[in-house]
Amino acid sequence: MSSTRPPLTQQGADRLRDELEYLKRVKRPEIVAAVAEARAHGDLKENAEYHAAREMHGFNEGRINELEAALSNSEIIDTERLAVGKRIVFGAIVDLIDLDADTEVTYQIVGDLEADIKKNLIAVSSPIARALIGKSEGDEFEFKAPNGIKNYEITGVRYS
Repeated sequence: MSSTRPPLTQQGADRLRDELEYLKRVKRPEIVAAVAEARAHGDLKENAEYHAAREMHGFNEGRINELEAALSNSEIIDTERLAVGKRIVFGAIVDLIDLDADTEVTYQIVGDLEADIKKNLIAVSSPIARALIGKSEGDEFEFKAPNGIKNYEITGVRYS
């Protein structure tokens, strides 16, 4: 990735496009209707419904702008077409064993915009992702986590 454009996986770009579509086609008309209804109630200075609807409109339009900019400025990487074997690069789905706790975890290394730890999607810029990049299945490594040094073994690397 020689580009300075932030990377996104194809799946992440699809999720962002779906969100953008929802905000434009569903949420925007709902908010416009709410603003119109609140406006019909009269005096706008003391109309809390109107001010809340206008605020929702601002947040929605801000998110639409953010998503449009992200999608137009990002480099979409099709991880299924990467020919890197078992070496870990952007987009890899990595199976790990925490050697200290004897637990297993699976992460996918994704772009910063699509990272979601609850879904085990870790940002390529995160410390653990940086520790994983370039390693291969079977490697062991140390990682300095917020709660101390962790030791991991990489048990699987795949791309989907």
